[in-house]
Amino acid sequence: MAKAFPTDNPFLRGYYAPVSTEADAGHLHVSGELPKELCGTLYRNGPNPQFAPRGPYHWFGGDGMIHAFHLENGNVSYKNRWVRTPKWRLENQEGEALFGTFGNPMFTDPKVQSVNSTIANTNIVWHGGKLLALEEAHAPVSLDAKSLMPVGAKDGYETFGDKLCGPFTAHPKLDPKTGEMVFFGYSATGRFTKQVSIQSVTEDGKVTRAEILDGPYPSMIHDFAVTRNWIIVPIFPLTSSLERAMSGKPVFAWEPDKGTHIAFIPRNGSVAEARWIAAPPCYVFHPMNHFETADGKIVIDVMKYDVAPLFPRPDGSPASEQTPAARLFRWTFDLAGQSNTFREEQLDDRAGEFPRFDERFCMSDYRHGWIVSGNVADPKTGEPRQDGITHYDLATGKSATWTSEPADRFGEPIFVARGDDAPEGDGWVLSVIYWATEGRSDLAVFEATDIAKGPVALAHLTSRVPAGFHGNWRPGPL
Repeated sequence: MAKAFPTDNPFLRGYYAPVSTEADAGHLHVSGELPKELCGTLYRNGPNPQFAPRGPYHWFGGDGMIHAFHLENGNVSYKNRWVRTPKWRLENQEGEALFGTFGNPMFTDPKVQSVNSTIANTNIVWHGGKLLALEEAHAPVSLDAKSLMPVGAKDGYETFGDKLCGPFTAHPKLDPKTGEMVFFGYSATGRFTKQVSIQSVTEDGKVTRAEILDGPYPSMIHDFAVTRNWIIVPIFPLTSSLERAMSGKPVFAWEPDKGTHIAFIPRNGSVAEARWIAAPPCYVFHPMNHFETADGKIVIDVMKYDVAPLFPRPDGSPASEQTPAARLFRWTFDLAGQSNTFREEQLDDRAGEFPRFDERFCMSDYRHGWIVSGNVADPKTGEPRQDGITHYDLATGKSATWTSEPADRFGEPIFVARGDDAPEGDGWVLSVIYWATEGRSDLAVFEATDIAKGPVALAHLTSRVPAGFHGNWRPGPL
């Protein structure tokens, strides 16, 4: 008999609480006017543990569940499915959890200690005709775009002809000009190691780069940046340690004394040519965009925390007295000048996360960006936070926000262009919103550059989409 989930963990109650059912809804009720040009599927990934956890549970460690909204001819359908990973299948057969969070061996059943399974819970991307469910410690899982079931051999793992040389990030970068996908993986030579894999693959699935970068220490590297000429890998002092894990201390912990180290690797060179810039301790889960200026400077817009959120110090004590919050900063690097410094400019003082932009302009100078405003790193439930969706016009310096009730929660704002040739920012922003008083979620559609007027359409669920991470749009019919 499956055990009840504990109620004393903020990541297992309220908005964060897992849902226990998989559903199919062919015709969601829609209010407002759904734009007729919208034809495609919004896929969103997030942690949704199948069973009560063994030992300590962290939000980042739940089983991946895909929520898919398909829009076509004014109709919206919905489907949600757990990703059928090896871990999920073994636990589903047993009717209980078998693995510790993050695969912590201290809390993992001995009979599955040798199983190294993905949880595929962080992002989902469409590349080269394949739908890939991602986390950051394993190869992607390839899913059927319609059924959401794994496809191919080897438990659905996409290994690009067995050419992968390490784990696969949850945040690959897609070059809109070439179709190339660039990615990395931390702990590349084994659990909690300091090496980082640097890889790329063509649109037709051919691996063109597979190298190992030697980092200064083992770190959780959630995201990175790519420009026309550079791959930029930031190593922040959110460290990992097997020794800590086996002694019952935090697997991941904040160690600011180690500082921040940023590697710049030539896209047309090798890791042997990497240049390093040292920076003060900070943490960035997500950049917005990254590009080079006409005079060769490198610009990266980031949501920066002064202290890594959601993780303690090595002894388990809080990393900060207050819940850290991210704010939008612009980092400018001049590799032709002083190679060990950079310029930082704060673009906004509001808290926020999950930055997105019109990704047709990835690696190019750009004007429009969107975030979830509010301190989304705060796991507490039932406390006013005033989330919202904020649009930035970086050309004018202006911003606009739409908010709802303080207890409502907003999912990542995902931009969809009106057409392939539409100007930058001409289209819609999609976000899954949780209405706290009703205990359910809607898919909201906004005019991308007129966020403040609120959703132009809402597709209504009678169920809840729990707190999740990232998603993307796949254009066209299923």
